[in-house]
Amino acid sequence: MKTSPTKALGLLSLFLLASPSFAVVRLPAIISDHMVLQRSPKVPVWGWADPQETVTVKIGNQTRTTRAGADGRWQVDLDLVAAPRAATTLTVNGDGNAIVVNDVLVGEVWLASGQSNMQRSLDQTNDGKQAIAAADHPDIRLFKVDRKKFTRPQNDVKGEWVVCTPDSIAKTKFSAAAYYFGRKLKEELSAPVGMIDSTWGGTQIQLWTPVQQPDDSAGTETRKNDPSTIYNGMISGLAPYGMRGVIWYQGESNIIAGEEGPGYTVMMETLVSSWRAKWQADFPFYYAQVAPHLYHVVRDKFVKDSQAAPRMWEAQAQALRIPNTGMIVTTDLVDNLRDIHPLDKLSVGLRFANLALAYTYGKSGIATYGPVFRKLSVKGGKAILSFDFADGLASRDGEPLNWFEIAGSDGNYHPANAVIEQNRVVVSSPDVPNPATVRFAWDESAQPNLVNKAGLPALPFRSDHPLPPVR
Repeated sequence: MKTSPTKALGLLSLFLLASPSFAVVRLPAIISDHMVLQRSPKVPVWGWADPQETVTVKIGNQTRTTRAGADGRWQVDLDLVAAPRAATTLTVNGDGNAIVVNDVLVGEVWLASGQSNMQRSLDQTNDGKQAIAAADHPDIRLFKVDRKKFTRPQNDVKGEWVVCTPDSIAKTKFSAAAYYFGRKLKEELSAPVGMIDSTWGGTQIQLWTPVQQPDDSAGTETRKNDPSTIYNGMISGLAPYGMRGVIWYQGESNIIAGEEGPGYTVMMETLVSSWRAKWQADFPFYYAQVAPHLYHVVRDKFVKDSQAAPRMWEAQAQALRIPNTGMIVTTDLVDNLRDIHPLDKLSVGLRFANLALAYTYGKSGIATYGPVFRKLSVKGGKAILSFDFADGLASRDGEPLNWFEIAGSDGNYHPANAVIEQNRVVVSSPDVPNPATVRFAWDESAQPNLVNKAGLPALPFRSDHPLPPVR
């Protein structure tokens, strides 16, 4: 017996009215196909569903069940310390639907962030074409965060995980420094690596730092450069994704804005502490000291003297007082002082990787710093400088040591002769018979040649502004 179309529609309507209504369980963009989960005892997986809806998460032989809160958000924590090396699937089941996340690896996850020198893609760097052609690494996964600014912190970002191939790394224009960093970790640790690229050129640190604001709306997308807007759109929605740590390259825009002194150190402290609070984790935070550049020549409308960059270098070095941080120096990586973007991002990535390998992963025998000024003493009208990380002090190019200046009690600096004696540097000038202070590389164009046995460059310094201990 056939049922009329009208009667069939009526029966369907009654069925739908009698059936319970389920929201579709959903995941944030960062939890998706091809992702790398951090090998850790507590790895969050979260998403949204109906309030009080039961959600079950399974990976391998591990199952976690929870209920969504009143706001619909749910979270479970996985223990992935002993997870197998092979790719697997993660399944999420709600009352009304199931999600299968495919091709999931467990390994090491790092977030790379900052402005244009971190954003710079392989095709914009030395040997970029060759590097792209060789970027075939199934165990490296890349997540590029779409550039968005919001007036309120967001609970998600836009982006997707991709397997690292020549095609994917070119299409995403993924960070060159982050890629080289991740590639080195994969080689040294024999582990899958997931790199998250959340970068935006020409941005000041304030845009990446959350500010207290009323939680009265979901916020709207904005082109305004207000404090926290990039944090809201590009960082907040990544948390609490499990990751080992952060690499950061930023500061040029704050020099141009005239914010390169001690205040920048405080800004760094605020950024690091706020990100760690968001993740509820004391992860390592490694950052780059910005490179030499002719700021007051190329950007003379904004920067009025040649010491703005050194003031930033000092502020960044002072930020080493933040626990569990490290800094790479880039004074030797510049090929054109008029270009704010040095082309050598391979060395940047490798220096970041060495910090992580030595201090996060406990690998021995890895050089992390060039000479770091520690003490000045005066003898016979000469200033004698002692350094940490001073094994094998040398001139990088075989020429006399350069960029040393010396001053007496009047504070007037004069170019100085500097020679290496018994693994210390002896500095003098006929114009300063009674030296009091020494400064080194105190100019935006300084590319000094003092290195240690590892070939790493010395940190710029002023002897009367002691640096915090460097591990």
